Amino acid sequence: MNRSRAKEKAGKAVFAGTAAICIIAVVVIFAFILIRSIPTISKIGFFDFLFGSTWAPDRNDVFTEALAGQYGVLTMIVGTLFATVGALAVGGILGYFTAVYLAFFCKGKIKKVFNTVVNLLAGIPSVIYGFFGIKALMPLFGWMSPNGNASGLFLVSLVLGIMIMPTVVALSKTSLEAVPRSYYEGALALGATHEQAVFKTMVPAAKSGITASLILGIGRALGETMAVVMLAGNATEIPTGLFQSFRTLTANIVLEMGYAGEVQMGALFATGLVLLIFIAIINFLMGLVRSDKNSDKAKIKKEWLGALKNKINFSKVGKVVSWIAAIFGGLFLVAIIVYILIMGLPHISWNLLFGEFELGSDSVTIFPSIVATFMTVVVSLIIAIPLGVAAAIFLNEYTKKGNKLITMVRSAVDILSGVPSIVYGLFGAATFVLLFGGSSSILAGSLTISIMLLPTVIRSTEESLKSVPDAFREGSLALGAGKLRTIFKVVLPSAMPGIISAVILSIGRVVSESAPFMYTMGTSLGAMPTGYLSSSTTLAVALYALSRENFHTNEAYATACVLIIIVLALNLLAEFVGKKLQKKLSGDSSNGIRTKHKRKAR
Repeated sequence: MNRSRAKEKAGKAVFAGTAAICIIAVVVIFAFILIRSIPTISKIGFFDFLFGSTWAPDRNDVFTEALAGQYGVLTMIVGTLFATVGALAVGGILGYFTAVYLAFFCKGKIKKVFNTVVNLLAGIPSVIYGFFGIKALMPLFGWMSPNGNASGLFLVSLVLGIMIMPTVVALSKTSLEAVPRSYYEGALALGATHEQAVFKTMVPAAKSGITASLILGIGRALGETMAVVMLAGNATEIPTGLFQSFRTLTANIVLEMGYAGEVQMGALFATGLVLLIFIAIINFLMGLVRSDKNSDKAKIKKEWLGALKNKINFSKVGKVVSWIAAIFGGLFLVAIIVYILIMGLPHISWNLLFGEFELGSDSVTIFPSIVATFMTVVVSLIIAIPLGVAAAIFLNEYTKKGNKLITMVRSAVDILSGVPSIVYGLFGAATFVLLFGGSSSILAGSLTISIMLLPTVIRSTEESLKSVPDAFREGSLALGAGKLRTIFKVVLPSAMPGIISAVILSIGRVVSESAPFMYTMGTSLGAMPTGYLSSSTTLAVALYALSRENFHTNEAYATACVLIIIVLALNLLAEFVGKKLQKKLSGDSSNGIRTKHKRKAR
């Protein structure tokens, strides 16, 4: 008995320790960025840095001498806010109406197709959006610009809006479908039409979830890097028109990190600190929305009755707008895929995929990038999956109401999921890169992305653990099994669909990310990596590098084609595996567990 209790306590301690890693990661990232920022802000001056309108750094500036450059980020703060508002205007409206369409106006196979379209839209790498914007949208909208150049706020808002749309759709749809059916039936019983019942009863009842989805969309737009870099034009000016070049905070870090001097480097870290403050505000707003959720539920009945009494003739307008929004999102995805495939497939060659890199040669091969991507996936999964699953077990299986550690871990997970990828890149460049000799390496990139993967793994696994019936746990415990044995023999096998989905989604995240790898692994195509301490580029970074050079446009199209095929295949695989395992475990496996328990009882 003592030995069994010791195992139980040791298991709980291990799970708690892995969950605490999330808290440690948040504290370390914030502390590190803050420490690197304070000397620079002190040197420049807080108000001069935050409200200065001129960004003209001098890479020779050092802390011990007078500054020759100017380091004001006001123009970039304004540019970031403009881009975020524009993205919310596009993606928020489209996402909201698309969610309403999927929840109340779409049925059968069409609904399954649209759900798949939205999921695929979420999986496309941001660098693909940026590349599509440069090659397809810029020429298409060039006639609208006074100087023929379509880069600027309009294009950034459009592309960012489509990028945040899946986030808004997924969360809003879940919230809408969670509203009790009795509300809808009561509205119809009082004489409301289907459209009136939807927009004046169901939608107000789900307003907290819809608001939360919009706030998360804002966080995604604030932290986006690669697509903005490729489409904004990146002049350090406040945009006064839809087609004027501007720069965001994330773009500023990417564009100048590679050649920054001492003070300039500190100013870039301070830029990252501003981003972190924005994300902290977003998380604070999310907390307010969640805390108001219960009070909103208490008000639903009153709002519902009032809306029905008013008999508003909103009628079919909302339905038509919902149809249009859903079709637009689907068509945009189809346009990206078809365009990339048409332009890229003819240029995919054996040499591009499997050729040998030659220094100074005009011939391009992405085989080293493919190998580096695979190596990064392996190491990051080995680190993130066990830690994430263990943390999810602690959160779900050892939760007690009022437990402060649980609250801190959940808050840390929320913060980690909202930290912009470029901030992770900053952190990885200043820690893991220096740890391994000061040179970019696959190992440094893998460790950086592992921290980014933790929220995805934890949330997916925790949701899957919640879906396991309590009867399974109770039956196992009643037969004499300890809590630890129950978790490993009963709960985890039943939660396997969510864990496998988390693995596949994590692979997709590694393949599609680019900003964290640019300053931890490298930005130039090179020879085959000889080990994990070699510098290299992932496929997404390789695409960014090729898209900047007009000499390798065909190779860039081909690389984009390969990348999008891999990401779409991973998304389809995740959906297929999840459905198969869920069906199996909800049927045969649950019966098998019950049968096994009955046999043991006999």
